[in-house]
Amino acid sequence: MYTDLDQTTRDAASRKMAALVAIGPLALVGALLWHPPLHGRLPDSEAVAHAAASDITRWGLSHLAAAIASAMIALAFIAVRGHLRQRGDHSLSAAGLGFVVAGSTLYAVLPGMEFAVLAAHETGADVVATQDALERWFVMVLMGGSALFAVGTLLFAVAVVRSAAMSRGRAVLVAGALVVFGLSRLVPIGVVQFYVQPAAALLALLPIAAEISAISARIPRRAT
Repeated sequence: MYTDLDQTTRDAASRKMAALVAIGPLALVGALLWHPPLHGRLPDSEAVAHAAASDITRWGLSHLAAAIASAMIALAFIAVRGHLRQRGDHSLSAAGLGFVVAGSTLYAVLPGMEFAVLAAHETGADVVATQDALERWFVMVLMGGSALFAVGTLLFAVAVVRSAAMSRGRAVLVAGALVVFGLSRLVPIGVVQFYVQPAAALLALLPIAAEISAISARIPRRAT
């Protein structure tokens, strides 16, 4: 039998887990919307040079925010993994988590590479030439990390459909959003990277956060 104290502890843990799942996509939305607009095919050295020169402070801070958001996304998926494990998933989300964390780590490298633009601007170097020199490495890290992340979100999507407490239709919607979230990172077009990706992250993770909160609220309190 659980005591009221046990239940209070469980409720607090569930609220923290739900908050962690929700904060990840919200942080990503904020960071990517703050990023100076780049709508076309990426990488685009000329567009990057123009965007950075127009507001170099925004360029630096938005990339710092993007790196933090990538870490928050990884933490959100760790919390989702804990939730799905409680729902009976013992392998899919565990494997998916490894891919998601690896992909998120590489994704966080990308904002660090973009700080080279800030350094070039501050020292009077050629920003376009700096971007051109980084392009091969940038694309390699982007594609490699995105592929890992896409595999991880696919595994989470299957786990959600099999294990989620939400309705079948809603679970399929969340699973679809998870797949789009992962695949969007593989599309080197600004509109997809900065708008489709965060929208998919919200559609995928906020319902799971709500589910975690709802399950906690439905658990009856029992005294010894």
